[in-house]
Amino acid sequence: GILPGPLFYKMLGFLQRPVVVTADINLNVVALTAVGLLSRLWQLSYPRAVVFDEVYYGQYISFYMKRIFFLDGSGPPFGHMLLALGGYLGGFDGNFLWNRIGAEYSTNVPVWSLRLLPALAGALSVPMAYQIVWELGFSHCAAVGAALLILIENSLITQSRLMLLESVLIFFNLLAVLSYLKFSNSQKHRPFSPSWWFWLMLTGVACSCAVGTKYVGVFTYLLVLGVAAAHAWHLIGDQTLSNVHVLCHLLARAVALLVIPVLVYLLFFYVHLLLLCRSGPHDQIMSSAFQASLEGGLARITRGQPLEVAYGSQVTLKNVFGQPVPCWLHSHQSTYPMIYENGRGSSHQQQVTCYPFKDVNNWWIVKDPGRHQLVVNNPPRPVRHGDIVQLVHGMTTRLLNTHDVAAPLSPHSQEVSCYIDYNVSMPAQNLWRLDIVNRESDTDVWKTILSEVRFVHVNTSAILKLSGAPLPDWGFRQLEVVGEKLSRGYHGSTVWNVEEHRYGRSQEQKERELELRSPAQMDASRNLSFMARFSELQWRMLTVRSDDSEHKYSSTPLDWVTLDTSIAYWLHPRTSVSGASVRQSCPAPESSVIRRRRVCDLPEDCWLRWALAGALCAGGWAVNYVPFFLMEKTLFLYHYLPALAFQILLLPVVLEHVSGRLCRSQLQRSFFGALVVAWFASACHVSNTLRPLTYGDRSLSPSELKALRWKDSWDILIRKY
Repeated sequence: GILPGPLFYKMLGFLQRPVVVTADINLNVVALTAVGLLSRLWQLSYPRAVVFDEVYYGQYISFYMKRIFFLDGSGPPFGHMLLALGGYLGGFDGNFLWNRIGAEYSTNVPVWSLRLLPALAGALSVPMAYQIVWELGFSHCAAVGAALLILIENSLITQSRLMLLESVLIFFNLLAVLSYLKFSNSQKHRPFSPSWWFWLMLTGVACSCAVGTKYVGVFTYLLVLGVAAAHAWHLIGDQTLSNVHVLCHLLARAVALLVIPVLVYLLFFYVHLLLLCRSGPHDQIMSSAFQASLEGGLARITRGQPLEVAYGSQVTLKNVFGQPVPCWLHSHQSTYPMIYENGRGSSHQQQVTCYPFKDVNNWWIVKDPGRHQLVVNNPPRPVRHGDIVQLVHGMTTRLLNTHDVAAPLSPHSQEVSCYIDYNVSMPAQNLWRLDIVNRESDTDVWKTILSEVRFVHVNTSAILKLSGAPLPDWGFRQLEVVGEKLSRGYHGSTVWNVEEHRYGRSQEQKERELELRSPAQMDASRNLSFMARFSELQWRMLTVRSDDSEHKYSSTPLDWVTLDTSIAYWLHPRTSVSGASVRQSCPAPESSVIRRRRVCDLPEDCWLRWALAGALCAGGWAVNYVPFFLMEKTLFLYHYLPALAFQILLLPVVLEHVSGRLCRSQLQRSFFGALVVAWFASACHVSNTLRPLTYGDRSLSPSELKALRWKDSWDILIRKY
């Protein structure tokens, strides 16, 4: 017979003994998490009104609930999707008019759920601060100090209790740093272990989440990459490691910190575009092809259009650049004035403009110069790259023309007009060569929506271009179109695409005018790939113009560090209870106390610990603060909060260094410890004093509000004594 082997007896012994699981629980982390949750979740749904930038983010949440496409140039979609997730979990249907700050929420708006995820992110940042300082190799006392400072910081509490993204950004910034520190510490003991891989991958994911929440998250990502690059450089010089081992380390870091963040970032946009499948108010900013990929809107108008443009096709031509506004090539009966205001003369030909609204005068007919007919043959003769065409204005039957006459507002460019034969020595010059910019070959056919084309004038080589300048009253404030004589390479203002398209069947003008208002009949599929939609959406996000107007609560980066600014987020309409974001932490001492070994009081391991702490904490503060000096945009105090989080991490680290290295005697250390305790007690007192501003639950008079400003309080104290 077959006797049982050793494995059988081991399994039998395993079954005979109870299964025991042991776990190390850090009660400090548990306690900090509990108080963090309490401080952020207490009365979370108060005030039940739109608070500050909730008026903007709420609109985007409603769009997600209704699956309507929108474009927000302030940042990638991941943060918006997290806020929308809260609305989805709370059963929000998206029906609320986000039109003013202070508006009372209706009963269908789940305020608590909408504010939940930012509050959780703010609460979990408290124990995360503890973990970061602990992983840096400092004492529990310093780690608890950092966590408590994050816990009581008035501005961080206020920001995390609202439907805003700064607390989410700070959470992922800290998670990226913490994950990298845990990975770095695993590197010393167990490289390539499961925990080593987990923390390395989580670092890349957290960095991508930070960038996906707000673009400024890239600063922390670059910081982590810089520290990782420095560590990788040391690995390359490690003589104890083989070349294969070093190569594996480098490849692992490249995949986790470069490839994974890119893939996760693309995933955010994939989900975003998957959710927002319906036409919305921001469609016109996007290209015709992008609009046609959405349900409703242009997709409804263009459904059934022919795909290939043929001689005799009736088309509308949209400028690809879309600046200053999306517009279509347009003409009307009015002519250019004989003499402009500056004394220059014109051709007095029919005006050609770019019109930002859909209109019957936007229709043009693609004509074969060798034939008189304005209808499509059977079978249709497609127009290809390099073909010579004429463009006939559908309603006036005049041909698109340009000549050596200065444009009305751009005197260095040629005037573009529809030719009127005045029987003078000014012949028609109406031949254009079709240049398909995004062609795959030189025999490509001109396609509806998909093809991006330029029209090159045969006689003068000028390119049909949208200058974007608004014409005077005689041009009805429509946008100027010119012939650009000096081609400066590809630019969207010289590129056009067919948006609406039908095959012309009527040769008579009256019948043709009726035909221009009738729907098309033929089917064509124009599904854009995900990468094409992502590329266009990302480019539009980066280039869309934001409102940079001054705001009464705007501030400068210098105001942030001098404690000279605040923001009133919400005022009760009857009692003037105020919820405000006011920074109360003292600026941390600079990290210049980190000294090199040559001072002879820092051993090698201590110096490396300090170098890493300085790079991550002081570096985190610098990279999240200094770039704002270079930004030309309206800035608010909350832009400083990511830098403030790193500054708070640095403070207890510096204090521990001062206590351990500069206070030599026990008496000095005791005295310094007493000072630290007194300072922390005063910080707690200030935080408690600012509690009405943080939670907005008690009425404050104007004099009480003024007394809470530290500079005003100091002035009062000086005058008093």
